[in-house]
Amino acid sequence: MTEIGIIGLLLIIANVVFSYKGFSNGLLFDSYKFEVDKILINKDYKRLITSGFLHVSWSHLIFNMLSLYAFSGLLELQVGWFYFALIYFASLIGGDLLALYIHRNHGDYSSVGASGAICGIIFASIALFPGLGIGFFGIPFSIPSWLYGLLYVAYSIYGIKSNKDNIGHEAHLGGALIGMLIAIAINPNAIVVNYLSILIIFIPTLIFVVLIVKKPHILLVDNFYFKTHKKHYNIDHKYNEQKANEKKEIDKILDKISSKGIDRLTKKEKEKLDEYSK
Repeated sequence: MTEIGIIGLLLIIANVVFSYKGFSNGLLFDSYKFEVDKILINKDYKRLITSGFLHVSWSHLIFNMLSLYAFSGLLELQVGWFYFALIYFASLIGGDLLALYIHRNHGDYSSVGASGAICGIIFASIALFPGLGIGFFGIPFSIPSWLYGLLYVAYSIYGIKSNKDNIGHEAHLGGALIGMLIAIAINPNAIVVNYLSILIIFIPTLIFVVLIVKKPHILLVDNFYFKTHKKHYNIDHKYNEQKANEKKEIDKILDKISSKGIDRLTKKEKEKLDEYSK
């Protein structure tokens, strides 16, 4: 296994530090996680990146960081730090944009995790390095990278369908495709030398991405952050409902001021009034 590069090391450190803070600080976690309403209605686009540095648990974080460590060294050495960073962040954003499109009508949907970016790194490595073997600590043998990638895709599909957590499994697949395509663009000869591994991974991933884009209702299953879904409840409805509720709330406060005076407002009502005035 090639020694990890400087960008790979910095990314691992950033993920560990930021995730650790998120484990103990619910406000930070809620402020930076991927959440459809916050992105589409509030235009909080930073969440497309910051959510990729948060994780739901130590096991989630450790699994992702081991995967990043296993694949990043060789890829960064081969393509250089700039293209390595490009693959990582393009895969992260591309995966989140796919999830945002799929769940555009599900305002309560949220997710976290670096998996989209890491899938991009994994699939870029599979595309560029035919015959690459992946070994893990304590295991005396390695498995072919294409098999690891295929298992990762299967796990992602299972995660989408089971939806037992708030990990962004859709972003895995979007990130994987972006990473592989960028790697091929960097080194077009890879598709000739390593076409079999690329096809084994690319085709089932692409098929499932098309399937969930064309028939997103197959994803409508509940989890802690994703409780209910309204079939024809789109982002315009959500925005209009939010504005109507805000108007009712401020009208109620103004009526109270008119009848009882501003001094009779509660602390919470004063904070709301101040918030709306801004």
